[in-house]
Amino acid sequence: MKKMSLQWRLTCVITLYIAVICGCLTMLVYKNGVYYIDSLQETVDAQGDDKGEDTDEIYISIPEDKWDEFANNFSVQVYNNKADYKKNSLIISALLAFLGGVATYFISGHALRPLSEFSDKIEEVQAQNLADSRIEENKVKELNQLSVSYNKMLERLSDAFEIQRQFTANAAHELRTPLALMQVQLDVYNAGHHPGNDADTLQTIKMVTEQNERLSKMVKTLLDMSELQTVGRDDKIIVGALVDEVLEDLWPLAQEKNIRLTGRCKDITMTGSDILIYRLVYNLVENAVKYNHSGGQVTVTAYQKEKHIYLSVEDTGSGIPEELRERVFEPFFRVDKSRSRELGGVGLGLALVREIVRVHDGSITVKPSPSGGTVFCVSFTQ
Repeated sequence: MKKMSLQWRLTCVITLYIAVICGCLTMLVYKNGVYYIDSLQETVDAQGDDKGEDTDEIYISIPEDKWDEFANNFSVQVYNNKADYKKNSLIISALLAFLGGVATYFISGHALRPLSEFSDKIEEVQAQNLADSRIEENKVKELNQLSVSYNKMLERLSDAFEIQRQFTANAAHELRTPLALMQVQLDVYNAGHHPGNDADTLQTIKMVTEQNERLSKMVKTLLDMSELQTVGRDDKIIVGALVDEVLEDLWPLAQEKNIRLTGRCKDITMTGSDILIYRLVYNLVENAVKYNHSGGQVTVTAYQKEKHIYLSVEDTGSGIPEELRERVFEPFFRVDKSRSRELGGVGLGLALVREIVRVHDGSITVKPSPSGGTVFCVSFTQ
């Protein structure tokens, strides 16, 4: 069951309160009115019983032969008046409760507007715009205290993200130098001739070389992820030309796996980081080629609709199970771990893609393709 909003809760509670108050007041007034009407009825009845005797209560000049008719008509009128009074009282009470509820709804909506704006502001918060998500002070004391606490929380989050980014960057820099030295030594060793090496030694050297290259790729990706926030995002990018460049760069890999690359891009331009958008498309296409079937196809599509630019990369591979589609963007997550190691993946390519999409205020989703493969859909707002 969907939870009721605070505005509707206040409306229902106050409307019920108004209805109860109106009901109690109606019953009180009704009882008083009935009491006095009944007193008048008793007086008229007593006058008829006295047959004209002296009394200080009431004097009615009615012919004696008409008295019984008058008393009967008077009783009927009293009964009808009481019934009408009761009905009208209930109608007026219900109307007052309804009007009170309507007034409460709009008044509470106006009173809760700062809270609604506060909620909308929170919805827009992302890692890359923490500094722009601060909320100004509010005249309402409670909301002002909430704003202060929220801004302090943003500052702590921003500091934590900065510490994390600095740690990642420093660790990557520290690792890059020894890895580069190891790679140089391995290249020098592999360039030489070593007739005395047996098969086990050669296999070990090959494994160390592959793992060193894999670690170097991982360090480079970590460095790229840590520096995303510092890259300018005001380049004018011709999307079709960028996609063509990516497809051309990945053509040798596609030929090796007998994969056909196809670009279907409209003549559109977007604003962003040329380097990052290139890396985004490159990673998606490379991923689609690596995990595709031999003889398959990778199709890159880009078009613009109103203020949105849509980019999709579709493959004809084995697809991704529905329960794992959101997890593929997690760092170091692999759908098929053994195949990822065989293909040389480090598990950071799609994580980097998601971060690039985020810093460009875009969104990315994964869905199955009609051919049984996977489609990565990216959208940007310009």
